[in-house]
This record gives sequence, C-alpha cells and structure tokens, in this order.
Amino acid sequence: MDHVPALDENLKKVVGPPTAKVMADHLDLHTVGDLLHHYPRRYAERGELTTLADLPLDEHVTVVAQVSDARVHTFNAGRGKRLEVTITDGSGSLRLVFFGRGVHKPHQDLQPGTRAMFAGKVSVFNHRLQLAHPAYQLLRGDGAEDVSSWAGALIPLYPATAKLESWKIAKAVDAVLPSADEALDPLPGSLREGRGLVPLPEALRKIHRPQSQADVAQARARLKWDEAFVLQVALARRRHAEGQLSAVPRRLAPEGLLTAFDARLPFTLTEGQQKVSREIFDDLATDHPMHRLLQGEVGSGKTMVALRAMLAVVDSGGQAAMLAPTEVLAQQHHRSITEMMGDLADGGTLGAPEHATKVVLLTGSMTAAARRKALLDLATGEAGIVIGTHALIEDTVQFHELGLVVVDEQHRFGVEQRDALRAKGHSKEEARTPHLLVMTATPIPRTVAMTVFGDLETSVLDQLPAGRSPISTHVVPAQDKPHFLARAWERVREEVENGHQAYVVCPRIGDEEEGGTKSTKKKAADEGDRRPSLAVLEVAEQLAAGPLAGLRVEVLHGRMAPEDKDDVMRRFAAGEVDVLVATTVIEVGVNVPNATAMVIMDADRFGVSQLHQLRGRVGRGSAPGLCLLVTDMPEAAPARARLGAVAATLDGFELSRIDLEQRREGDVLGQAQSGVRSSLRMLAVIEDEEIIAEAREEATRTVAEDPELAGLPALRTALDSLLDEEREQYLDKG
Repeated sequence: MDHVPALDENLKKVVGPPTAKVMADHLDLHTVGDLLHHYPRRYAERGELTTLADLPLDEHVTVVAQVSDARVHTFNAGRGKRLEVTITDGSGSLRLVFFGRGVHKPHQDLQPGTRAMFAGKVSVFNHRLQLAHPAYQLLRGDGAEDVSSWAGALIPLYPATAKLESWKIAKAVDAVLPSADEALDPLPGSLREGRGLVPLPEALRKIHRPQSQADVAQARARLKWDEAFVLQVALARRRHAEGQLSAVPRRLAPEGLLTAFDARLPFTLTEGQQKVSREIFDDLATDHPMHRLLQGEVGSGKTMVALRAMLAVVDSGGQAAMLAPTEVLAQQHHRSITEMMGDLADGGTLGAPEHATKVVLLTGSMTAAARRKALLDLATGEAGIVIGTHALIEDTVQFHELGLVVVDEQHRFGVEQRDALRAKGHSKEEARTPHLLVMTATPIPRTVAMTVFGDLETSVLDQLPAGRSPISTHVVPAQDKPHFLARAWERVREEVENGHQAYVVCPRIGDEEEGGTKSTKKKAADEGDRRPSLAVLEVAEQLAAGPLAGLRVEVLHGRMAPEDKDDVMRRFAAGEVDVLVATTVIEVGVNVPNATAMVIMDADRFGVSQLHQLRGRVGRGSAPGLCLLVTDMPEAAPARARLGAVAATLDGFELSRIDLEQRREGDVLGQAQSGVRSSLRMLAVIEDEEIIAEAREEATRTVAEDPELAGLPALRTALDSLLDEEREQYLDKG
C-alpha cells in the first residue's frame, strides 16, 4: 500500500471520526496539513485578561475572564431555573446565561473569583450582550486543568464553532504538531535566506505553540510570505500563459460605426472615459488578447466605455458579446445600448445608416422563434453585438467572428462560463483568443487588485458624468426611534408627490415554503434570538395597506417569471410604478433616472459594498438622491458602525477598504466561484501591501526563469494544494 505523506493523513486517524467530522463539516479541515494551517486567531497571555469591550455580535468568540457574580433565578412558579453569571476582564463585562438542567454544574464551577476560558456565540438580549450556554474551561481552582497544559506563556485562541471549542482544537493541534517537521518548504532557499525568514516547520511550531510574542511575529512574517508568494506565482504563470496566446488585432477604423456613434453623443465623455477608452483601444490593436479589468464607481459610465470598445471591434469586422449575470440586467443593457445607438442598431433593415449593425438579445426565456432568429444573426455575422446571460454559452450558439467578450459584474460568474464564451472565438484554422474586458462596479483597493486580479491590467473610472446628483444617506434606528421610520415613509411619499419614484429593498423574498427550506432553517438557527429578516412580499403588502396606501406599489424578485420581471421593470422605468419593493436583483445595472429615494430594510444584513451598490441606483438623474438605512441594531453594535461608515462617505474605494477590513480575507478569492475556501489565512491584503508587491516581483522573476517550476517541486506542490486547478483558473478570469 502506498505511503501517505504525514500532512496528507486524514484527520479521522489522528483525532477520531467524531471530531474529524465536526472539523470537516464546520471548519473545512480534512487532513493533518489543513489543521496545521488552521492558525490561532489571537493569543491570551497567562495572567492577562483579554478584552470584553470589543466583542463582535453574532460571532463565536473565546474570552478569558473572571467571574464577578453568579445568581440563580427561578420562573414559572419555581419550576424553571436560570443561572446568570457576570464575567469581567477590566475592560468590560459580559453576561452568561444557563437554563434548565444545564444550571447545576456551572453554578458549582463558576463562583465569584473563578477565572476561566469561555466560548460561545455573542447575542443581544434586552439591549445587553450575552453568551447563552457557553462552553468553558476553568483556568484555576480545584479539579481545574492548569493553564500550563497549554504549552508556553501564550494560550492560542483558534477560530472555533459551537460544536468544537478553541481548547479542543488546541488539543488536536498538539496531536499533529510533530508532523510539521515533514512540511515541504515552497519558498526558494535564496528567497527565504535573503529575507531572513524561518523555515516552514519552525514557523508552524511557533505559530501554534509560541513561547513569546517574538515567536508569533517570526511565524507570521514567514507564513504571510508563503501565502503571498504562492498566490503571486499562480498569477504570474497566468500572465505568462496569456502572453503566449494570439489574437486578431482590432484597430480603429476611420469614419466607421464608432465615429458615427460619437458624432451623435448629446454630451461630452468625461476625461476618465476618454483615458480608459484610449487604454482599451491600444490593447485591442495588439496581436495578444486584451485582458483588462474596468472598475468604476456606480454610475461612472462603464457601459458607455464598453459600448465604444464593442463598436470599434465591429468596425474591424469582428463581433462583440456582453455577458450579464441576470436576465433583468441583460434586458436593461440591451435596452440602454439600443437607445444610445438609435438607428445605428438597425443594421440589416431598410433605411438603416451606412455603418449600422444589429444588436441582439439572447436569454433563456426567449420564444423559440426569437431565439432562432438571434442565433442566425450571430452565425451569419448580421449581428455585430449580442447581449445575453448564460444562454450565450450553450453549444447551439455560434459566432461568425467573435472578437471581444465583455463580462459585466464578473464576480457573479463561474470560471467555466467565462472560458466557454471565450472559446467560441477560436476558429478551426487557428487558435485566436478574443479580447476580454471585465467590468465591475465594486471598487477594489489596489492591494486586492494585485492579489485577486493580478493578471489583469486595471483601468479605473473614478469621475461621475456631468448631471449626476449627490446622494445623501442616513441611518434610521427603527428599534430605538420608531418615529424615524415613520418619517422615512413620509419622505418616500414626498418624493412621489414631487413626481419621482422610490425603491424599498429587503433581504428576503418571503415565498419560502411553510416551515422554511433547509438553508432558511439553518439561517434561523444561526441567528438565534434574532427575528427572520424582512421579506419583499410581506413588506410590500404592509406598505400598500399602511404608510404608502394609495401609491402604486409593485414587487420585483429573482423567483418571478422572466417576462413578469421585465414587465415590472419596464413599467417602473416608464413611471407607471411609484414604489418598487425588491430584493438585491436591482443591485447592478438598473437605470431609472427618475428614482430618487431608496429605503433599505434590515440594512445591517447587507455588506458595506453591497449597500454602496444599491444606493447607486438613486440620484441617477438631475434630482438629488436619498438613501435611508433602516436597522434594529443597538447603537453599540458593530453593524451600526458599518452603516455609519456607509452614510458618511460616497467614496466606494474607501468603503471597500472598510468592507475588507471587516470581512477579512475570507471572500477575497471569491469562494462562491471557486468552490473552495480561501487560502488566505494569514495575509491581510489591506495591511500587507508591501509583502504582496514584493512577492509579485519575486514571483514574476521566478516564473520568467522557470515557467514550469521544474526546479521547485515543493512550490509546485504548494500550488496544487493551496491553488487547485479550479481556483487558479478562477484567478485567471478575475
């Protein structure tokens, strides 16, 4: 039987099947190597109390604190018992609650003066933070396990779950730590020595069982370099591979479709739009495929820039395809592009201008006849531009000569989808790759762009076109100040009375089956005492019967039939609907200049960048925009600080930094797309800009010297395990 390397050993054999199952299900840890790379979140120093002042709501935490008070309360005429324990660490206090039969043992253990580690999920009850039924480990006293059982002076506190506390993870790490000696070192020896980094086995021992803060610092410095370097090598290899591909140069044609389009524009392009267009035209003119990321603030005119690129490709005899994540967005793009082009989009019809082309829409819900016509137009080259959803990728779709692929809101797509569309540009005679333009309205800090989009050239649109109005944003604390919410609905009425329209956004649809689906039940369980998030269908009904009675209120959500969605959007755009109650289906691309107000219900349940995206749907015309963020969260909750940050600035780049600092790196590599967890466990892309920049230089040099990494087998192994093929492809596409 083949020998299994120590780090590839399944955890079942080391920690036992029950613990291994919890680790696999809840922490995505499967092998000894996975567990060795599950680093402590922080360390508690023996004799020093950790801070209770900054506890995050709704997260599993481990705290070291001292019991200051413990009392049993009875209820239900003495039949029920509740133990309330107050713990303190000098910075603040926290309430622990135990119920029913679970009261007896903690009442014995947790006497005033007792010091212990406590683990549980932070929730709010009666405006106070608490842990309900926390697990605990006594740190002194009779029968308690002595602190010295945690090696060294620092107690590692691991990212944990309700089913597996930090100290149990620490014991499992003790069992696998000897295997660290067999860890293969991915860094070239010259790089490690040149930067004074400790060997990998030593770094793993020091991160898990440090004797001092100096050990932690040494280990972190080394492990950050591993992550940054392996990522940058993956990106450098993609850049190298892209450089080997060939593409048809698409040079600007004098007096063509683009010139005719520009001559009709009723406004002047911003300096930013002109600069970015020049960068794109320069890329299109080369015989290597363009590979560019266009990021721009909501409403900065990205669609205009993309359209001009598509027209330039049509002028050169090619076709352009725009891939949109939803039917609503594809239809919106098709409508706005044909409106912008006017009769220049009437190619093939009688009386069309000389350079006109045909612009077709291709979505899954089209009638068979309309679909056949669109497919024929693409195959013959009659249609120069196609806008569509995933339907563009199907085998039946053939292009005459696909020259440019534009991907809108790239983070909504999986790797295979983008690859499949680009592959349609390869002719049978020669492998020519279409040019690629990736667009996002989510501003990305430079460090993230270097980390996640490191193989794409980046263009940024940071100016808003003339005529766009400012948006004022306010937090509405509905629980603390109900009259603020009443005033919010009055403001919506005032906007409608002034001839404008409004959006109301909710986190949930509300047509889930009785009892909820498995995922909604799990979410409800995870949210503990919190009420379910507000739903579109319920809120719309309440508003139409209550504060917005008499207004034309309609709903829009992802589970509606495509023709119904399109009908609602058309009527809203035409001003036939006053208030649209919707999910985040309106987050990108929806452009209704007359909509001036947005109320976001349960705003604390959305991310910072998502709130910024949503807010960008208002203030798109000449009238100023208003965005109201409604929340039940208490003033001290971190979620309120997040909402305050959104209200304080319209700078998407600043907000994306805040968002990233709060979410850390868990989502940076786009877990939803790659299907695997983020490999960034130590690297903080905001703080570690210097390391990332240096790692990028080292990686570029390494790949230039040895593109196949033949002389660096350990680095190849690290690439295979941390960046499996699927994620490496994901990085390639951005």
